[in-house]
Amino acid sequence: MTDVSPSLLAAHVTPPSPAPLNASGIGNLAVITPTHMTAIQEPPPGQLPPPPVMKVTSYDRVSSFMMALVAALVISVLIVIAIWYVRRPPPQSELVPLEMLQVSGGFEDGNPDDTWDLQSPDPEDPNATVEEEAEEVSVEEVLENVVDLSDQATEQLEQVVANSAANSGKVGSATGTGGRPLGNGPGAGGVSREQRWFIRFGQDASLDEYARQLDFFGIELGVLQPEGQIIYVSNFSSSPKKRTADSGKGENRLYMTWQSGERRASDEALLKKAGVPATRQSIIFHFYPLKTEQQLASIEYNYRKRPAAEIRRTYFMAKKQGSGYIFDVTRQTYLR
Repeated sequence: MTDVSPSLLAAHVTPPSPAPLNASGIGNLAVITPTHMTAIQEPPPGQLPPPPVMKVTSYDRVSSFMMALVAALVISVLIVIAIWYVRRPPPQSELVPLEMLQVSGGFEDGNPDDTWDLQSPDPEDPNATVEEEAEEVSVEEVLENVVDLSDQATEQLEQVVANSAANSGKVGSATGTGGRPLGNGPGAGGVSREQRWFIRFGQDASLDEYARQLDFFGIELGVLQPEGQIIYVSNFSSSPKKRTADSGKGENRLYMTWQSGERRASDEALLKKAGVPATRQSIIFHFYPLKTEQQLASIEYNYRKRPAAEIRRTYFMAKKQGSGYIFDVTRQTYLR
């Protein structure tokens, strides 16, 4: 007898006894009667079987909680990554190492009779003259004139002065050959950096912001004294540091002087704050470290990918970027 579910009754079949063989050798077949088999009971008419029962187990609760926790962690990580990507600091510009070269010189295969290709709009006049009056002036008068001119100059006037000369003689013009000048110097031609670069600092920035810009770029101010000494001042944003040199001998750093703008007054204020006398007649220098000079050269080249020998002027602007500052090229003019 075999055990089954309670809803079924066990079926029991009684095996038939072996039938005797007849004269032909064929036995009689045994007949299984209903008395030997028990049928499966069915529910009474009109009564339905009990419905199945479904319920939430503890396993279902734990697995659902774990899946929700993993989904929440994944979403949180994605949100954190998105916030970091939006607010990440910009990558620092890679500085290309540059070799310091003098940019004046000629070409070994040049012609000694070649001249500049002036491309004047006026017709050529071989009888043009220039009247010059030579006079002796003192060094102090020259310095005062330079300061006065630099305060009154503007960007347009600088280009006119750089490319033309005033004269009181008969107006004339020349075309020039435009060939390669003769020479075998170390340079490749062009305009030197101190004559080619013009750097601006924002006029709207406060005095403290301007001091932080100078310290960030490592710029050191120098004031030429009447007796010929130079007073250097740096570290304006915290505790100014001063040092004195008897002359500018041995000074190889790139330096700039004011040509226009109102930031010169900020230099005077910073120098007075450091205890260094400075007036409108004082000559103030900006000395740039080698690292900042190389950075300016790299930014200049990356602006239009033009070699330095082809550039006439490059105008930089100091701008704020993140927690620091950068130099950005606003305009360039070219020799050819």
